[in-house]
Amino acid sequence: MSVYIIAEAGVNHNGSLALAKDLVRAASRCGADAVKFQTFVTEKLVTRSAKKADYQNENDASSTTQAEMLKKLELSYAEFNELAEECKACGIDFMTTCFDSESLRVIVADTAPARLKIGSGDLTNLPLIIEHARTGIEIIISTGMATLSEVEDALAALAYGYLEVAGEPISYRWLKHHYFTAEAMEQIRSKVTILHCVTDYPARPGDLNLDAIRQLRDAYKFSVGYSDHSLGIEACCAAVAMGASCLEKHITLDKGMAGPDHAASASPEEFRDFVQAIRNLEQALKPKIKAPTQRELANLEVARKYIVAAQDIAAGELLTRDNIEIKRSATGLLPNQYWDLLGKPASKAYSAGESI
Repeated sequence: MSVYIIAEAGVNHNGSLALAKDLVRAASRCGADAVKFQTFVTEKLVTRSAKKADYQNENDASSTTQAEMLKKLELSYAEFNELAEECKACGIDFMTTCFDSESLRVIVADTAPARLKIGSGDLTNLPLIIEHARTGIEIIISTGMATLSEVEDALAALAYGYLEVAGEPISYRWLKHHYFTAEAMEQIRSKVTILHCVTDYPARPGDLNLDAIRQLRDAYKFSVGYSDHSLGIEACCAAVAMGASCLEKHITLDKGMAGPDHAASASPEEFRDFVQAIRNLEQALKPKIKAPTQRELANLEVARKYIVAAQDIAAGELLTRDNIEIKRSATGLLPNQYWDLLGKPASKAYSAGESI
Protein backbone atom coordinates (compact mmCIF):
# COMPACT_ATOMS: atom_id res chain seq x y z
CA MET A 1 0.00 0.00 0.00
CA SER A 2 1.28 3.46 -0.90
CA VAL A 3 2.18 5.99 1.77
CA TYR A 4 -0.75 8.39 2.27
CA ILE A 5 0.66 11.89 1.73
CA ILE A 6 -1.16 14.85 3.26
CA ALA A 7 -0.36 18.37 2.10
CA GLU A 8 -0.95 20.43 5.24
CA ALA A 9 -2.33 23.73 3.96
CA GLY A 10 -3.42 24.60 7.50
CA VAL A 11 -3.90 28.35 7.72
CA ASN A 12 -1.48 29.16 4.92
CA HIS A 13 -4.44 30.61 3.01
CA ASN A 14 -4.15 33.67 5.28
CA GLY A 15 -7.94 33.85 5.54
CA SER A 16 -8.50 34.00 1.77
CA LEU A 17 -10.78 31.45 0.08
CA ALA A 18 -9.14 32.14 -3.28
CA LEU A 19 -5.71 31.41 -1.83
CA ALA A 20 -7.07 28.27 -0.15
CA LYS A 21 -8.35 27.02 -3.52
CA ASP A 22 -4.96 27.75 -5.05
CA LEU A 23 -3.42 25.56 -2.33
CA VAL A 24 -5.84 22.74 -3.21
CA ARG A 25 -4.83 22.93 -6.86
CA ALA A 26 -1.14 23.12 -5.99
CA ALA A 27 -1.36 20.08 -3.68
CA SER A 28 -3.17 18.14 -6.39
CA ARG A 29 -0.55 19.01 -9.02
CA CYS A 30 2.19 17.95 -6.60
CA GLY A 31 0.66 14.48 -6.33
CA ALA A 32 -0.51 14.62 -2.70
CA ASP A 33 -3.31 12.24 -1.68
CA ALA A 34 -5.03 14.82 0.52
CA VAL A 35 -4.93 18.49 1.36
CA LYS A 36 -5.73 19.44 4.95
CA PHE A 37 -6.98 22.68 6.45
CA GLN A 38 -7.87 23.82 9.98
CA THR A 39 -11.46 24.59 10.97
CA PHE A 40 -12.05 26.70 14.06
CA VAL A 41 -14.04 29.50 15.59
CA THR A 42 -11.53 31.71 17.33
CA GLU A 43 -13.77 32.43 20.32
CA LYS A 44 -14.23 28.69 20.89
CA LEU A 45 -10.53 27.94 20.53
CA VAL A 46 -8.59 30.47 22.62
CA THR A 47 -9.07 33.04 25.35
CA ARG A 48 -8.50 36.68 24.53
CA SER A 49 -5.27 36.71 26.53
CA ALA A 50 -3.71 33.48 25.18
CA LYS A 51 -0.11 34.17 24.16
CA LYS A 52 1.42 33.31 20.82
CA ALA A 53 4.23 30.78 20.51
CA ASP A 54 7.72 32.10 19.90
CA TYR A 55 7.76 30.91 16.29
CA GLN A 56 4.39 32.63 15.71
CA ASN A 57 5.81 35.90 17.01
CA GLU A 58 8.84 35.49 14.75
CA ASN A 59 6.75 34.81 11.63
CA ASP A 60 3.80 37.13 12.26
CA ALA A 61 4.42 40.51 13.81
CA SER A 62 0.99 41.86 12.88
CA SER A 63 -0.76 40.50 15.99
CA THR A 64 0.01 40.29 19.70
CA THR A 65 -2.26 37.46 20.90
CA GLN A 66 -3.38 34.11 19.51
CA ALA A 67 -6.96 35.36 19.26
CA GLU A 68 -5.94 38.38 17.20
CA MET A 69 -3.79 36.22 14.91
CA LEU A 70 -6.34 33.42 14.48
CA LYS A 71 -9.28 35.71 13.80
CA LYS A 72 -7.56 36.84 10.59
CA LEU A 73 -7.05 33.20 9.55
CA GLU A 74 -10.63 31.95 9.91
CA LEU A 75 -12.67 30.59 7.03
CA SER A 76 -16.44 30.18 7.26
CA TYR A 77 -18.23 26.85 7.14
CA ALA A 78 -19.62 27.77 3.74
CA GLU A 79 -16.10 28.39 2.48
CA PHE A 80 -15.01 24.94 3.70
CA ASN A 81 -17.89 23.48 1.70
CA GLU A 82 -16.45 25.20 -1.36
CA LEU A 83 -13.02 23.82 -0.56
CA ALA A 84 -14.43 20.30 -0.30
CA GLU A 85 -15.99 20.74 -3.73
CA GLU A 86 -12.73 22.10 -5.12
CA CYS A 87 -10.93 19.04 -3.78
CA LYS A 88 -13.46 16.78 -5.47
CA ALA A 89 -12.95 18.60 -8.76
CA CYS A 90 -9.16 18.25 -8.41
CA GLY A 91 -9.27 14.56 -7.48
CA ILE A 92 -7.69 15.03 -4.06
CA ASP A 93 -9.08 14.14 -0.62
CA PHE A 94 -10.41 17.00 1.48
CA MET A 95 -9.37 16.96 5.12
CA THR A 96 -9.51 19.43 7.97
CA THR A 97 -8.68 19.51 11.65
CA CYS A 98 -11.70 20.59 13.70
CA PHE A 99 -10.78 22.40 16.90
CA ASP A 100 -14.22 22.51 18.53
CA SER A 101 -17.42 20.48 18.74
CA GLU A 102 -19.49 22.80 16.56
CA SER A 103 -16.90 22.80 13.78
CA LEU A 104 -16.71 19.01 13.92
CA ARG A 105 -20.48 18.59 13.64
CA VAL A 106 -20.80 21.00 10.72
CA ILE A 107 -17.81 19.66 8.77
CA VAL A 108 -18.95 16.04 9.11
CA ALA A 109 -22.54 16.89 8.15
CA ASP A 110 -21.71 19.18 5.23
CA THR A 111 -18.55 17.71 3.67
CA ALA A 112 -18.65 13.99 4.65
CA PRO A 113 -14.85 13.66 4.90
CA ALA A 114 -13.33 10.20 4.53
CA ARG A 115 -10.89 10.95 7.35
CA LEU A 116 -10.61 13.32 10.27
CA LYS A 117 -7.37 14.69 11.69
CA ILE A 118 -6.87 15.45 15.38
CA GLY A 119 -3.96 17.79 16.00
CA SER A 120 -1.34 17.47 18.70
CA GLY A 121 -2.87 20.32 20.67
CA ASP A 122 -6.01 18.25 21.25
CA LEU A 123 -4.30 14.97 22.09
CA THR A 124 -5.25 15.44 25.76
CA ASN A 125 -8.72 16.83 24.96
CA LEU A 126 -10.40 13.49 25.61
CA PRO A 127 -14.02 14.74 25.36
CA LEU A 128 -13.35 16.13 21.85
CA ILE A 129 -11.52 12.93 20.88
CA ILE A 130 -14.57 10.90 21.92
CA GLU A 131 -16.77 13.15 19.77
CA HIS A 132 -14.49 12.53 16.79
CA ALA A 133 -14.65 8.77 17.25
CA ARG A 134 -18.44 8.79 17.54
CA THR A 135 -18.65 10.01 13.96
CA GLY A 136 -17.42 6.53 12.94
CA ILE A 137 -14.97 8.16 10.53
CA GLU A 138 -11.34 7.07 10.26
CA ILE A 139 -9.06 9.22 12.40
CA ILE A 140 -5.46 10.34 12.05
CA ILE A 141 -4.09 11.70 15.33
CA SER A 142 -0.83 13.56 15.93
CA THR A 143 1.22 13.07 19.07
CA GLY A 144 3.42 16.17 19.26
CA MET A 145 4.51 17.17 22.78
CA ALA A 146 3.17 13.83 24.08
CA THR A 147 4.36 11.08 26.36
CA LEU A 148 3.38 7.45 25.76
CA SER A 149 1.01 7.72 28.73
CA GLU A 150 -0.84 10.59 27.03
CA VAL A 151 -1.01 8.59 23.78
CA GLU A 152 -2.62 5.77 25.76
CA ASP A 153 -5.19 8.19 27.17
CA ALA A 154 -6.09 9.30 23.65
CA LEU A 155 -6.40 5.69 22.45
CA ALA A 156 -8.68 4.89 25.37
CA ALA A 157 -10.88 7.86 24.42
CA LEU A 158 -10.94 6.76 20.79
CA ALA A 159 -11.92 3.24 21.77
CA TYR A 160 -14.71 4.56 23.99
CA GLY A 161 -16.02 6.83 21.24
CA TYR A 162 -16.00 4.15 18.56
CA LEU A 163 -17.50 1.45 20.74
CA GLU A 164 -20.03 3.43 22.84
CA VAL A 165 -22.75 5.30 20.98
CA ALA A 166 -24.03 7.26 23.97
CA GLY A 167 -23.22 8.34 27.48
CA GLU A 168 -20.09 9.68 29.10
CA PRO A 169 -17.24 7.85 30.86
CA ILE A 170 -17.81 7.51 34.59
CA SER A 171 -14.35 8.94 35.27
CA TYR A 172 -10.91 9.25 33.75
CA ARG A 173 -9.67 6.27 35.77
CA TRP A 174 -12.69 4.19 34.65
CA LEU A 175 -12.05 5.14 31.01
CA LYS A 176 -8.43 4.01 31.16
CA HIS A 177 -9.28 0.79 33.00
CA HIS A 178 -12.11 -0.26 30.69
CA TYR A 179 -10.98 0.93 27.30
CA PHE A 180 -7.19 0.87 27.12
CA THR A 181 -7.18 -2.89 26.70
CA ALA A 182 -5.86 -5.25 24.05
CA GLU A 183 -9.41 -6.21 23.08
CA ALA A 184 -10.57 -2.61 22.61
CA MET A 185 -7.44 -1.65 20.69
CA GLU A 186 -7.91 -4.60 18.34
CA GLN A 187 -11.44 -3.46 17.52
CA ILE A 188 -10.42 0.09 16.52
CA ARG A 189 -7.06 -0.69 14.93
CA SER A 190 -8.45 -0.40 11.40
CA LYS A 191 -9.85 3.06 12.15
CA VAL A 192 -6.88 4.91 13.63
CA THR A 193 -3.47 6.06 12.41
CA ILE A 194 -1.05 7.52 14.96
CA LEU A 195 1.40 10.17 13.75
CA HIS A 196 4.70 10.83 15.48
CA CYS A 197 5.23 14.58 15.53
CA VAL A 198 7.54 17.20 17.00
CA THR A 199 5.66 20.44 17.66
CA ASP A 200 8.29 23.00 16.74
CA TYR A 201 8.48 25.15 13.61
CA PRO A 202 10.87 24.35 12.10
CA ALA A 203 11.87 21.29 14.13
CA ARG A 204 15.62 20.75 14.43
CA PRO A 205 17.16 17.48 13.20
CA GLY A 206 18.42 16.58 16.65
CA ASP A 207 14.90 16.87 18.09
CA LEU A 208 13.08 14.69 15.55
CA ASN A 209 13.41 11.39 17.48
CA LEU A 210 12.30 9.31 14.50
CA ASP A 211 12.76 6.12 16.51
CA ALA A 212 9.46 7.07 18.15
CA ILE A 213 7.80 5.72 14.97
CA ARG A 214 9.09 2.26 15.87
CA GLN A 215 8.18 2.75 19.53
CA LEU A 216 4.60 3.68 18.72
CA ARG A 217 4.18 0.82 16.24
CA ASP A 218 5.65 -1.76 18.60
CA ALA A 219 3.73 -0.49 21.62
CA TYR A 220 0.27 -0.29 20.10
CA LYS A 221 0.34 -2.25 16.81
CA PHE A 222 -1.53 0.58 15.07
CA SER A 223 -0.76 2.07 11.68
CA VAL A 224 1.87 4.74 12.41
CA GLY A 225 2.94 7.74 10.36
CA TYR A 226 4.86 10.98 10.71
CA SER A 227 3.80 14.63 10.74
CA ASP A 228 6.87 16.61 9.69
CA HIS A 229 7.76 20.13 10.77
CA SER A 230 11.43 19.99 9.75
CA LEU A 231 13.03 21.58 6.71
CA GLY A 232 13.92 19.37 3.74
CA ILE A 233 12.74 15.84 2.99
CA GLU A 234 15.33 13.70 4.78
CA ALA A 235 13.17 13.08 7.86
CA CYS A 236 10.17 11.97 5.80
CA CYS A 237 12.30 9.62 3.72
CA ALA A 238 13.72 8.09 6.89
CA ALA A 239 10.21 7.80 8.33
CA VAL A 240 9.05 5.81 5.29
CA ALA A 241 12.09 3.54 5.57
CA MET A 242 11.04 2.94 9.20
CA GLY A 243 7.56 1.92 8.14
CA ALA A 244 5.51 5.13 8.22
CA SER A 245 2.21 4.60 6.39
CA CYS A 246 1.16 8.27 6.37
CA LEU A 247 3.09 11.51 5.97
CA GLU A 248 1.97 15.06 6.61
CA LYS A 249 3.98 18.09 5.53
CA HIS A 250 3.13 21.80 5.32
CA ILE A 251 2.70 23.41 1.91
CA THR A 252 2.60 27.11 1.01
CA LEU A 253 2.44 29.07 -2.21
CA ASP A 254 5.08 31.50 -0.95
CA LYS A 255 7.43 30.87 1.98
CA GLY A 256 7.93 34.61 2.33
CA MET A 257 4.29 35.40 3.06
CA ALA A 258 3.31 36.88 6.41
CA GLY A 259 1.75 34.24 8.64
CA PRO A 260 2.71 31.75 11.37
CA ASP A 261 3.48 28.67 9.27
CA HIS A 262 4.77 29.79 5.86
CA ALA A 263 8.46 29.84 6.78
CA ALA A 264 8.42 26.19 7.91
CA SER A 265 6.41 25.01 4.89
CA ALA A 266 7.46 23.58 1.53
CA SER A 267 6.94 25.52 -1.68
CA PRO A 268 4.95 23.75 -4.43
CA GLU A 269 8.21 22.92 -6.22
CA GLU A 270 9.71 21.49 -3.03
CA PHE A 271 6.52 19.58 -2.25
CA ARG A 272 6.43 18.05 -5.73
CA ASP A 273 10.04 16.88 -5.35
CA PHE A 274 9.17 15.54 -1.90
CA VAL A 275 6.25 13.48 -3.24
CA GLN A 276 8.39 12.10 -6.07
CA ALA A 277 11.15 11.15 -3.64
CA ILE A 278 8.65 9.26 -1.46
CA ARG A 279 7.17 7.42 -4.45
CA ASN A 280 10.68 6.47 -5.62
CA LEU A 281 11.51 5.28 -2.11
CA GLU A 282 8.37 3.14 -2.02
CA GLN A 283 9.57 1.33 -5.13
CA ALA A 284 13.01 0.83 -3.62
CA LEU A 285 11.55 -0.58 -0.40
CA LYS A 286 9.22 -3.14 -2.00
CA PRO A 287 10.17 -6.49 -0.46
CA LYS A 288 11.77 -8.94 -2.88
CA ILE A 289 14.04 -11.96 -2.67
CA LYS A 290 17.71 -11.00 -2.89
CA ALA A 291 18.45 -11.89 -6.53
CA PRO A 292 19.72 -10.10 -9.62
CA THR A 293 17.20 -8.01 -11.55
CA GLN A 294 16.72 -8.40 -15.28
CA ARG A 295 18.69 -5.22 -15.87
CA GLU A 296 21.50 -6.51 -13.66
CA LEU A 297 21.71 -9.76 -15.62
CA ALA A 298 22.54 -7.75 -18.72
CA ASN A 299 25.65 -6.46 -16.93
CA LEU A 300 26.69 -9.70 -15.30
CA GLU A 301 29.08 -10.92 -17.98
CA VAL A 302 30.93 -7.62 -18.30
CA ALA A 303 31.16 -6.94 -14.53
CA ARG A 304 32.01 -10.39 -13.12
CA LYS A 305 35.48 -11.93 -13.25
CA TYR A 306 36.50 -15.34 -14.55
CA ILE A 307 39.60 -17.55 -14.55
CA VAL A 308 41.92 -16.87 -17.50
CA ALA A 309 45.43 -17.82 -18.62
CA ALA A 310 48.03 -15.39 -17.27
CA GLN A 311 50.47 -16.54 -19.99
CA ASP A 312 50.61 -19.11 -22.74
CA ILE A 313 49.95 -22.58 -21.30
CA ALA A 314 50.81 -25.85 -23.05
CA ALA A 315 48.44 -28.80 -23.03
CA GLY A 316 49.17 -30.97 -19.98
CA GLU A 317 51.10 -28.19 -18.20
CA LEU A 318 50.21 -27.95 -14.53
CA LEU A 319 48.05 -24.94 -13.62
CA THR A 320 49.66 -22.73 -10.96
CA ARG A 321 49.30 -19.36 -9.30
CA ASP A 322 51.76 -18.06 -11.89
CA ASN A 323 50.03 -19.14 -15.09
CA ILE A 324 46.36 -18.53 -14.24
CA GLU A 325 44.68 -15.41 -12.87
CA ILE A 326 41.27 -13.83 -12.35
CA LYS A 327 40.11 -11.06 -14.68
CA ARG A 328 37.00 -9.70 -16.34
CA SER A 329 36.24 -11.85 -19.32
CA ALA A 330 33.17 -12.73 -21.35
CA THR A 331 33.21 -16.42 -20.35
CA GLY A 332 35.12 -18.96 -18.33
CA LEU A 333 35.14 -20.72 -15.00
CA LEU A 334 34.11 -18.70 -11.96
CA PRO A 335 36.72 -17.67 -9.37
CA ASN A 336 35.23 -20.07 -6.81
CA GLN A 337 36.87 -22.91 -8.82
CA TYR A 338 40.33 -21.33 -8.68
CA TRP A 339 41.69 -23.61 -5.92
CA ASP A 340 40.29 -26.74 -7.60
CA LEU A 341 42.37 -25.99 -10.70
CA LEU A 342 45.72 -25.49 -8.96
CA GLY A 343 48.06 -28.42 -9.62
CA LYS A 344 45.79 -29.90 -12.31
CA PRO A 345 47.10 -30.42 -15.89
CA ALA A 346 45.72 -28.13 -18.58
CA SER A 347 43.20 -30.02 -20.71
CA LYS A 348 44.42 -28.10 -23.79
CA ALA A 349 46.76 -25.33 -24.82
CA TYR A 350 45.75 -21.78 -23.84
CA SER A 351 47.04 -18.46 -25.09
CA ALA A 352 47.57 -15.58 -22.66
CA GLY A 353 44.23 -13.98 -21.70
CA GLU A 354 42.14 -16.92 -22.89
CA SER A 355 39.34 -18.10 -20.59
CA ILE A 356 40.05 -21.40 -18.84
